[in-house]
Amino acid sequence: MKKVKFQRSGLAGKGMYIALCIGLLAVGVASAVGYKAVVGSLTSEIIPNSGIELTPDIDTSQVDSILSGVQKDDESADSKNGQDVSEQQVNGSTENVSDELQTLYYEQAKMYPVQGEVINEYSWGELVKTTGGVWRTHDGIDIAAQEGEAVKAMTSGSVTDIYSDTLWGNCVVVDHGDTLTGYYYGLSPDIKVTVGESVSAGTVIGTVGNTSDIESDMDSHLHFALKYEGMWIDPVSYIEPMK
Repeated sequence: MKKVKFQRSGLAGKGMYIALCIGLLAVGVASAVGYKAVVGSLTSEIIPNSGIELTPDIDTSQVDSILSGVQKDDESADSKNGQDVSEQQVNGSTENVSDELQTLYYEQAKMYPVQGEVINEYSWGELVKTTGGVWRTHDGIDIAAQEGEAVKAMTSGSVTDIYSDTLWGNCVVVDHGDTLTGYYYGLSPDIKVTVGESVSAGTVIGTVGNTSDIESDMDSHLHFALKYEGMWIDPVSYIEPMK
């Protein structure tokens, strides 16, 4: 068999090799540019007019900061709304409690019918001298008050009688409950309540008058008396038990 010998082509062969390498490099560059163009086009279609500049390194700290601020604002608004609701509930509860306490006070409070000095005390069954030299027990208290001054119910109750007495003048009788009865003597004719009417502590039932003949020689005052279980008691000891 005859051996075939290959000979080198010299400069021509080298030129062919260089051209082949340059061609491969050009194809690679063109492919890379084309890929980048296609990806960029697709991205712009997916996020149109977003205003976000696509860069290799995206800083997300600004986005996180904005989202965090929005969340805090929402929490603040919820907290404020909750606080407003809570305050309304508290205020509403407070108003209800105040109304209940006020009602309870005027149902159970005890007060003097007029504000003045007690000029004649309860005699505790002892005889005292009255106008005209008559000796008798003083079964109530005399409280100094100007004629025309408002006379108020000592505590809550119901008016059971209104009458004019020859000795004690115009009288209003109030059933204060628990077998306790109040007598308001010497009132002016302008009585402010009617029989059967319910009263609270402080309800005006009339005004101080000068209709009590038995105590007409005294300065202007209100004669006030209390009965408990049908027996006269000291009004001061009932109204101010610790005095």
